[in-house]
Amino acid sequence: MQFVIIGEDGKNRFELRLQTRPDHLAYWKEKGGVFLAGGPFLNQSEQPIGSMIIIEAESLEQAKKWAAADPYMVAGVFETLSVKRWNWIFGNPNSN
Repeated sequence: MQFVIIGEDGKNRFELRLQTRPDHLAYWKEKGGVFLAGGPFLNQSEQPIGSMIIIEAESLEQAKKWAAADPYMVAGVFETLSVKRWNWIFGNPNSN
């Protein structure tokens, strides 16, 4: 099953995001095949203000557990976090 994780950064968290980014990327890289796609939301100045991550997981509970352990969440970069079941309809999941 696919899930979309949406994390929205808290106010003035840009520097913390930059500091935490290597751990965030390593965390999802370690997940291997469960990570399908992801990237930041940007403000008008092209600075990241949140993230969207698409993953494969066995259950909503597992997806929520992984999202809660994301270094951005643990470090306090994300102020809000949502995890929703998602159904991949079109697009090529192997076009990396």
